[in-house]
Amino acid sequence: MITLLAAAGAEASADANLLETFGVNWRLFTFQLINFVIVIVVLKKFAFGPITAMLEQRKKRIAEGEEKLKRIETQLAESEESTAAALAKANDDAKRLIEEAKQSSAAHTEEKTQEAIVKAQEILNKAEATAKAEREQMVSELKSDFGQLVVSATTAVTGKVLTDEDKKRINQEALTTVEG
Repeated sequence: MITLLAAAGAEASADANLLETFGVNWRLFTFQLINFVIVIVVLKKFAFGPITAMLEQRKKRIAEGEEKLKRIETQLAESEESTAAALAKANDDAKRLIEEAKQSSAAHTEEKTQEAIVKAQEILNKAEATAKAEREQMVSELKSDFGQLVVSATTAVTGKVLTDEDKKRINQEALTTVEG
């Protein structure tokens, strides 16, 4: 051990000689070392401390921002799912309403068609009744005219004046012949 201490002492004296060789002043070196320590302490307290605190705050804000972003992404995905579900429901409701409207329209169209057919049939029946009445009136007028024509012709051919009873009989015979 002693040899070790002696070797260390020799080395220290060699280092001292080496430092003196390079012109190192121990007193000045010690003050510079103290100044260095003071500068480091001041920088750590007034510069590095606030900078590291600010960096920690930024880390926290970034972490919070990432957390909020994840929550927002989750909410967005949920919102998209609920929107898709709402759209699907709305589409189903719209399809159902359209189908109901088509069915209602078809029923209404069928109802209106039936009403039109009934009205058309009524118009046809009235037209037939009117035509039948007009035909009967024309036949009646024709019979009357034909009877008068036959009476006139008979009067002209026979040259005699016919009585009302003769006219009636001639009309009846003429009508029987025409109808038969």
